[in-house]
Amino acid sequence: MKTSRRRALAASSVPVAAFAALFAGQPSASAAPARVSTPAAVTVASAPAATAASSSMLRSGSKGKAVVAAQKRLAALGYYVGKVDGVYGNATVHAVIALQKVAGLERDGVIGPKTSAALSKGVRPKARTTRGDVIEVDLARQVLLVVHTGHVRLIFDVSSGSGAYYSSRGSTHHAVTPKGTYHVFRGVNGWDPGPLGKLYRPRYFNGGIAVHGYPSVPTSPASHGCVRVTLANMDYIWSHKLLPIGRAVVVR
Repeated sequence: MKTSRRRALAASSVPVAAFAALFAGQPSASAAPARVSTPAAVTVASAPAATAASSSMLRSGSKGKAVVAAQKRLAALGYYVGKVDGVYGNATVHAVIALQKVAGLERDGVIGPKTSAALSKGVRPKARTTRGDVIEVDLARQVLLVVHTGHVRLIFDVSSGSGAYYSSRGSTHHAVTPKGTYHVFRGVNGWDPGPLGKLYRPRYFNGGIAVHGYPSVPTSPASHGCVRVTLANMDYIWSHKLLPIGRAVVVR
């Protein structure tokens, strides 16, 4: 009975310290994510089974080969992780949070047993659109998807409208990010001052609502209606022209 129980526990989670062996042979960080076809949160091929056991976790400040392996796996699945350098920094934290959001896990940015299992299974979101280049904002999961002909290429952690009411210029407003299909019509390459604060390199798609960088990107909706990403992620979006003028933005 004890032997059977140990086998069951080993199969239910992926030891974090074994990441280097676990993800050996996985696609590089620059590889395109595999095609998927199942609804909502989907999975791609699982990583090979680990051989070593440990109760340790990877978190902000962790360094080494296990972090490199986790970063490569995240990037191969499409979660934007920044530079694969073996340092568990802010970009890796937000990539892990995006994975946790899609997998329906606690959003703590730490790779523990449940998160490592989701990473091993290859949990990633499915696009709703099927044609062209589209940005999809998934309000329920709080992630932004870069989609090409129905395939998710990149996944960013975001924070959208909080749903609270606030006052501005003598009027009361509702902090929501309206659902619908829009198009990018304006961008500001720098800090754009406004009545509610400065927005970093905003790409406007619905009136005063934009995808923009912000110093704080909480794990839950917190903005006045815009779609927040980290400052570094917004730099990447600009440098790779992911939100050009005219690009469709589907908020769902």
